[in-house]
Amino acid sequence: MNRLACAACLLSTLAAWTPPHAAASSRVPAEKSNQIEIRNFMFTPKTLTVPVGAKVVWINRDEEPHTVVSANGQFAPSKALDSNDSYVATFGKPGTYVYYCTVHPFMTGTIVVK
Repeated sequence: MNRLACAACLLSTLAAWTPPHAAASSRVPAEKSNQIEIRNFMFTPKTLTVPVGAKVVWINRDEEPHTVVSANGQFAPSKALDSNDSYVATFGKPGTYVYYCTVHPFMTGTIVVK
């Protein structure tokens, strides 16, 4: 094989190749959709609907500490989350999960699992 043919073959292979990180980055929007931000003393979104088996991530964007605690003990409580700390819970059964912050009880939210 001559050099020109070899170079053309290499270029076509590289053009078709997808780097490993490209597949991971395509999943980011799906994971972000299961994310709740704590900002301005609010859970945003206030209500989140997820499928059975989904992981939900809470991230504290406030300067104040916050917690994530199930109103009915349906999932394990978080520790106090400082700025930019996160907490993850997996929801294995359908239902409605109401939660709140023990430091600021007026902060409430709901996870609906279908």
